[in-house]
Amino acid sequence: MSELVVEAAGVHNGRVALVTGAARGIGLGIAAWLITEGWQVVLADVDRLRGETVAGVLGDNASFVAMDVSSEEQVAKGVAEVLGMFGRLDALVCNAAVADPRNRVLESLDLAHWNRVLAVNLSGPMLLAKHCAPYLRAHGGSIVNLSSTRARQSEPDTEAYAASKGGLLALTHALAMSLGPQVRVNAVSPGWIDARDPSQRRAEPLSDADHAQHPAGRVGTVEDVAATVAWLLSKNSGFVTGQEFVVDGGMSKKMIYVD
Repeated sequence: MSELVVEAAGVHNGRVALVTGAARGIGLGIAAWLITEGWQVVLADVDRLRGETVAGVLGDNASFVAMDVSSEEQVAKGVAEVLGMFGRLDALVCNAAVADPRNRVLESLDLAHWNRVLAVNLSGPMLLAKHCAPYLRAHGGSIVNLSSTRARQSEPDTEAYAASKGGLLALTHALAMSLGPQVRVNAVSPGWIDARDPSQRRAEPLSDADHAQHPAGRVGTVEDVAATVAWLLSKNSGFVTGQEFVVDGGMSKKMIYVD
């Protein structure tokens, strides 16, 4: 976190983005990337201490709001804070999620766990879209939802996570129809992304085999995802809506059999 550098923090293009789950990992990487492109970015997260800290590191173009995206009251309050600070909203990036894909075996799957995962990973993006829609419409804005390649392929004991991410893809194209043409809505589905802090990546580097199994030759980085998100929020993708973009180094297209 302390090594995060944003080169263009003093430049502002007049656009405001709200990025959820932005205190660490992919969300933080997206926020940092957008700031280099001149966005004013509001980071939202349940971790207030870390969120405020990283927003301070990112500089003047970063702000923080505390938010549990599964709570409609907190979502409405957070969006109101953004509007109070900047008077507009141009982009919404729904990244906040219960990130661990594994639950217990199906016979022991706790309904409370199932409900919590869907509340954060699926209901959260719906609530955010609901409360941000009027302001995004006013400025021809864009929404990007962070799904996962696990929406289309699974390991055992990942029912809640897979269902939430599959539902998010369906929500994405539904929102694109409901909010268009003023607001475009797309999804990015990352594969294996090494989203750990730099110190942890140095202490426990991935193996050559980890990288080599990918057709692209390496495991993904948060910057790979952030660059795709930034393009989808830009005018350069103005004819793109309701779509899923897979960022996984080709793994989901690789035919794998046990020798």
